[in-house]
Order: sequence, then C-alpha cells, then structure tokens
Amino acid sequence: MVLGELGQRITASFRRLNQDDDLLDEVLKEIAAALLHADVNVRYVSELRSNVKKRVLLESDASGVNKRKLIQKAVVEELVRLVSTDRKPYKLEKGKCNIIMFVGLQGSGKTTTCTKYAHHYNRKGWKTALVCADTFRAGAFDQLKQNASKVRIPFYGDYNETDPVKIAEEGVELFKKEKYDLIIVDTSGRHKQEAALFDEMQQVAEVVSPNDTIFIMDSHIGQACFDQAKAFREVVDIGSVIITKLDGHAKGGGALSAVSATNSPIIFLGTGEHFDEFQPFDAQSFVSRLLGMGDLKGLFQTITEAMPLDKQPELLNKISKGRFSLRDLYEQFQNLQKMGPMSQLMQMIPGMSNLMPAGAEKEGVKRIKRFMVIMDSMTDAELDCEAQLNDSRKLRIAKGAGSSILEVNLLIDEYKRMEKMVGKMGKSGLFGKGGDLTQLQRNPGQVGRPVEKQSDGHLGTWRLDVTMEIG
Repeated sequence: MVLGELGQRITASFRRLNQDDDLLDEVLKEIAAALLHADVNVRYVSELRSNVKKRVLLESDASGVNKRKLIQKAVVEELVRLVSTDRKPYKLEKGKCNIIMFVGLQGSGKTTTCTKYAHHYNRKGWKTALVCADTFRAGAFDQLKQNASKVRIPFYGDYNETDPVKIAEEGVELFKKEKYDLIIVDTSGRHKQEAALFDEMQQVAEVVSPNDTIFIMDSHIGQACFDQAKAFREVVDIGSVIITKLDGHAKGGGALSAVSATNSPIIFLGTGEHFDEFQPFDAQSFVSRLLGMGDLKGLFQTITEAMPLDKQPELLNKISKGRFSLRDLYEQFQNLQKMGPMSQLMQMIPGMSNLMPAGAEKEGVKRIKRFMVIMDSMTDAELDCEAQLNDSRKLRIAKGAGSSILEVNLLIDEYKRMEKMVGKMGKSGLFGKGGDLTQLQRNPGQVGRPVEKQSDGHLGTWRLDVTMEIG
C-alpha cells in the first residue's frame, strides 16, 4: 500500500520524541507535511494539529504523565477520528435476502469490487449472487460474467436488454425466489454532471429497494472524491463506502479524508487487482497497521476464521499428544491459502510490515503450491506417515508430481521442523487434555484469555488486550 510511506514518515516523527519530549511543534509539523503529501485535505490536517496541541497542553501538566506517550496517543486518536464516522454500517442478516446496490464513478473499479465483495461473503458461507445492471459501458456484462465465473458465483444479465431498470428488477426477483442471502446489483459508472445517469440510478434504487447503497471511491483522484461523493449523496442515500486502488497511488489520504462528504463509514479497502486483495476496514486497526504497530485483534480473527481450532477436534487431539502427519500439514497449507495475501498478514504483526521483501510473498505461495502437488502424489500410508519414505518412494513421488527428489527432500525437511514444533507443544500441555480449548494451561497474567464455555456448548470468543508502543 502506497499509504505505507505516510505511516513510515509519521513513525519516524514519533521516534524523534524518544530523544526529546519538547519537540512537539516540530513533530506535528512533520506529521502535517506527511499528511499533506498523502493528499489529505488541508482543513483536516490543520484541525488535527490544533486538537493534538490542545490535548497535550491540557494533560501534560498532570503528575506522572509520560509526554511522549501522550503525544503519540493523541495523534493516533485524531487519525482514527479522521477516517471514521459516527454512522454505523448496515449489518447483513443471514437467513434474510440482503440487496446491496453499488454506485460509483466511471473507472473506479466498481465491477471488480462487486465480485470481491460477493467472493468475500461467499467464502464465509453466504449464498451470494451478482446482477449486472450496467448497460452504459460496453463489455460491462462480459467483465462481470468472467469475474463471477472465476469465483464461481451465480450472475444475471442480458445482452439484448438495454433497460438497466428492467434487468435489475428481473435479476433481483430471480435470486429472491431462489432464496439467496446476498444479492449485489452493479450499476453504470457515473460522473457527477451526467443527469440522465443519475436519474437511471434513482430508478434502479426505487425498483430493487436496496438494504444498503455502497459508494465506490477511487483513491487515485484524491481530494476530488469529496465533490463527487457529495453529488452522489444528494441523489441516493449512501450507507457505506469502499475505497479502491489503495495499492497504486500516493493520493489515498485524500480519498480517506473525503469520506466525510458522504457521512458514511468505510467498510472495505481494495488493495490490488486479485479477488483476495480486499480488506475489511476498521479505523483503529487501519491506523495501527499504518503506523507499524500491527493489528493483533485482526490477525487473531483472520487465523480463527481460516483455521477454527474448535472445529478441528481430531487435529487438536493429535497436537495435544505431539503427533503431526504430512496429511495434517497439507490441510494447514489449505487453511493458510484461505487467509488472503501474506503481506496483509505481515502488516498485522507489530514491526513486521516492512520485513517482507518485494516478490517474497509470491515465491512463498508458489512453494506451498508445489509442496501440495508433491503431497498429492503420495499414497495414504505415506501421507499418514505409516510408510518410510525411502529413495525409491521419493523418486516415484517426484515423477508423479513432475518435480525432483531435491524438492521432495525440502518438503520432508519442512515437515520435520513442523513435527518437532508440534511435539514441543504437546509436551508443554498448551492444548490441554484431549485438545479441549477450555482447558488451556496459561499464566494468569498472559494476554489472550478464553472466555468460559457457553451454556449451549459452544466456545466463547477470545479477548485480546494489547497495548502497542512505537519506538
């Protein structure tokens, strides 16, 4: 994300406070320059400086107050306020037909974002469908059809029909009858001066009665988003915002600060062209990752969604006894691929956001896929580690996978390292008796604590109390 440069500059300013607490004016000046460079509106930058200064002057006289921490906390809270609103986003309800309408500027990445949004919820078990009501742009239906086919999501459109209102109505009715949880309507891209297209958008909204209208904001145009967002808000009730293309331009700060024009919360960020480069937005977590402080709450949530340990009792039982097979490694590789881009995970770990060199993520994913192909060439006995992998077996596996004995040996070395780690975890009693998560043996003061088992037998959530500090 290009906004990473903004985070690095603000973090560097914080580090100067380690040397001298009395550098408040200079530090705020550097932070303001960094925000202006990221195209944040000058009015918001001025407000941030003023608010931080007032707070520090008011609270710094209190006894026992660490001035450096106070400045850091004040800046972080002001940045969170900058990218958040009081309005809560629409909450999707499972078991009910949720109709979501996407609107936005021409070329903002709306059609791709529709597919990303559908794919995100489809992976979570929602029954999703797409409706192409964009008849203005040539090739819009072909693009949606191609995208939906890639992620295996049903779609509706009509090459011969030129009335988008009719297509939207027919598509929504069709998927309603088939009891889909989430129906996403993609509309034509608009410019604020195109009155005819705005009328069309209103007509589509009247026909489909969306539960939520999502505005797609292109970060490339920076502060110009403000006027565009204001024009859209005057026509339809924008409930949420998704900001796209944050991976490719330095003006992302302008788009983030322009959200105030819609008075609607940001719900997702588009950080690339691939369907998994789509991050749920939480203001506190976003600012924390931006400043290199990590996001342990988001990391834990991502891991538990991809690898819910309470739904893998057999694996937990094996780990508690220190046993781990190649088949278990294969299943964990599959779970790892569900977590999204590795760079996204690295941003969630404090201090790790800049440690992954360019190209390292793709190379790591390629290696995991090669390892999985090698394991596909193994017999059940070999996967369950019931058969010794001698040279003749390795040669057969390598030939079957179109690989080499060297790569088979690399996989075995990786497996042995993992098996050794699991053995230590089993001996430590980390997973309790029989893999029961409620019997975790922990120190009383340890940060992550499991909540007691609920009356319905389901495990409670984990609470993460994390306080990070820069410098």
